[in-house]
Amino acid sequence: MPSTTVNSRPTMMKAVAITAQGLEIVSRPIPVPTDQQLLVKVHRAALNRADLGMAAGHRHGQAGGAGAVAGLEWAGEVIGVGAQVEGFQLGDRVMCAGAGGYAEYAIADPVRTHHIPSNAAFGNGMTYAEAACLPVAMSTMHDALVTLGRFQPGQSVLIQGASSGVGIIGLQIARHLGAKLVIGTSTNSARRAQLADYGADLVLDSSTADWHEQVLQATDNRGVDLIVDQVSGGVANNNMRATRVTGTIVNVGRLGGMQGEFNFDLHALRRINYIGATFRTRSREEVARINQLMIQDLQTKLEANDFRIPIDREFPLEAAADAQAYMAANQHFGKILLAVI
Repeated sequence: MPSTTVNSRPTMMKAVAITAQGLEIVSRPIPVPTDQQLLVKVHRAALNRADLGMAAGHRHGQAGGAGAVAGLEWAGEVIGVGAQVEGFQLGDRVMCAGAGGYAEYAIADPVRTHHIPSNAAFGNGMTYAEAACLPVAMSTMHDALVTLGRFQPGQSVLIQGASSGVGIIGLQIARHLGAKLVIGTSTNSARRAQLADYGADLVLDSSTADWHEQVLQATDNRGVDLIVDQVSGGVANNNMRATRVTGTIVNVGRLGGMQGEFNFDLHALRRINYIGATFRTRSREEVARINQLMIQDLQTKLEANDFRIPIDREFPLEAAADAQAYMAANQHFGKILLAVI
């Protein structure tokens, strides 16, 4: 389904729409940016767990408008700049978070768009594939660790579900910000074996009944200062057992289930700050502030192309349904991408 052109300017694009039957490749008019938006020619789009929920929700009649274009994260080239947009120009290489990334072209909000570093001083330029892996992970994990988790250098951090793309970036952010102990969990032995390469000092299997005991052993029976939990479901009580008195748990994901047993007395006994996080109920101004703070702390690491991002597999845009099925099987390590160009 090729793009069509008029006078050498494209008017239609390929996109992946969410339908009652699942993901379908469709032809759509190329979107037109407002005065406050960018138009980006997409090179790579990255998959996120939230993509699966959106697709499933639409099939069950819970999503937004029929035929919405899927995708929350992508990287590409700026080909349209709104009149009121500052800091971006035609030809800029950018990484973006938003909506509609499974397409040849996508509208980007400048507050959720970042320049891809040229890395001229480092000689190791970032590719579109690497860049597409970063926007959601960086903003999610920096917000969870620093803003919500009130992380301070020298503290200990545990990332539940650390073998996901977001988790792997979380390990590296914690290390970059000065954590004294970084712990990651995964229920897959092959993935656990790789987490030390991405910043984990200790790697645990959170499907075992006594993993929290290993956390206590590693922290002189005190518990970690901060847990960023992407799993939820059945790990809630052991999370609290593994967290120090007056420590913090930030819930950013529900990979292990939306519901689970919760020991309220244990929560009270350890006086844990239990904080929920999502971008779904945040205003544009809040998101802008989250990204501003994130860039302040991570700009140096980003410009040095110092994030290490394992890309498990790339699928063509037309195979987006297969890519989501591969993610749902939960056998990947790191990020899954769609190659658009």
